[in-house]
This record gives sequence, C-alpha cells and structure tokens, in this order.
Amino acid sequence: MRRALAAVLTSATLLLGLAACGSDTDSAGGSSAGDTLKVGVSPVPHGEILKYIADNLASAEGLKLDIVEFNDYIQPNVALQEKQLNANYFQHIPYLEEEIAAKGYKFTALKPVHIEPLGVYSKTVKNIADVPAGGVVGIPNDPSNSGRALNLLAANGLLTLKDGVGVKATEKDITANPKNLEFKALEAAQLPRSLEDTAISVINGNYAIETGLKPATDSLALEKAQDNPYANLLVVRTGEETDARVVKLEKLLHSPEVKKFIDDKYQGSVLAAF
Repeated sequence: MRRALAAVLTSATLLLGLAACGSDTDSAGGSSAGDTLKVGVSPVPHGEILKYIADNLASAEGLKLDIVEFNDYIQPNVALQEKQLNANYFQHIPYLEEEIAAKGYKFTALKPVHIEPLGVYSKTVKNIADVPAGGVVGIPNDPSNSGRALNLLAANGLLTLKDGVGVKATEKDITANPKNLEFKALEAAQLPRSLEDTAISVINGNYAIETGLKPATDSLALEKAQDNPYANLLVVRTGEETDARVVKLEKLLHSPEVKKFIDDKYQGSVLAAF
C-alpha cells in the first residue's frame, strides 16, 4: 500500500510540476502551447545548455523553450510518451535502446550533442591502482550504465571482461577480478552519496557535476571521448523530427556558440560531440 501511495503521489507531483512549468512560460513569455517547445532535461548540464540557448540564441530563430527539469532517468521518457513534453534531452543511445526494448516507446534520437564522461571517484583512494582488495565498488544499476561502468573499470586494469561483450557487459561477464572487488549497484542519482560507503564509485557525469565534483580533475579515471557511444542527444516521438521547433533547436544545439559554451563552462568535464 505504501508503495502504491508513493507512486500515486509521485505521478501527481510530476503532473503538477509539468503544469506549473507550462503556466509559467505562457504567462511570462506570452507564448502558447503551439509555438513553444517543451523539453524535459536533467538539470546539469542539459538544463544549463538549454537555458544558455533560451537566453542567448533562441529568439533570433523565433524559438521559445519551456525547460522542465527531472532528477531521474525514468520520468523524462514517460512524460514524452504521454505527450506532456515535445522532446527530452538527458539520455544516450544505449539507454534509449533499453527503454524502447522494455517499454515499446516509439522515439527517435537526433544528432549527438555532448558527452558526460563516466568517472571513478573516491573519498579515500588517491590512485586507481590503489583500490584495496575486497573493496566495495558502487556502479549504476541500469543495464546500459552498469555495462559502461564495468568497461571503464576493465580499461583501468581492475577487472577483465569476456571478449566482445561491449556495452552489454554484466557482472556475469567478468572473467577476472584479481582484487575480489564487491560490486554494489545503485540508482545512478544515489552514487555520489555512496562515496562514504564505498572504496570507489563509478558516477555519471551529470550527477557528479551536480554534487560539486569536477570530472576532469577529481576523477581517478575518466572515459575517453574518442569512439564513445554515450553522447547525449535530443529525443522526440517518431514522426516529429521535422517539427519546425525541433529543427530550430537541433540547429542551435549544434552551433559554434553552444560548443564554445560547453568548452568554456565545463572545462573538459563535459565534451561537445560535434
């Protein structure tokens, strides 16, 4: 019963939040639902990037943005499916493919915008090679990001994975774990708070930045940008790729001005993917 009540309250809160965001935009900007693009985002860096566009670039293109922030990876796709949003900007292709396979969404991903390198962080370990034997390792619990985390650990010599498993790697694919590390799978948003209870944790870039970590300088190991399949991008319902508002936002997301904003603001902690 508690879980059912919590789910109802969460859904109600989401609907009220979306309604409030839409009302604020309409009253403040004089825009209607027909000429405003409502986009669901993670607050950092996605929301910051869109706010930069809204404040500096959108008006020249005749575009109005209603930016709706979410603090998890589930609700932005639910809201897009239920037509509470026109688009979302928070996810990468491997995660989107999982969501489509599991939930039957008819979504289309547009061009890559940026990469938030996954990083290894610790409160106690100063070098990746010094992770203690038997240490607890926090990793994301969603399949695409857990596989991504295992690949990062493998790339830094902490374990070995079966050949060819790639982004679909699971703990069952570990063929060597010389330090007998113990893996603790948590919701991605919880991982920064896990640092007190783990030897190391593998944290998504947006959640690292939100909690004051600087991936470029604070991580013990960081994903490379080259050939990285985890670029974040705009996602729309299939068939709405040519909506004039979407086309305008895509143009701005891949503009020289946005690339410079990403480079200047994030200093290597977020990487432009175009």
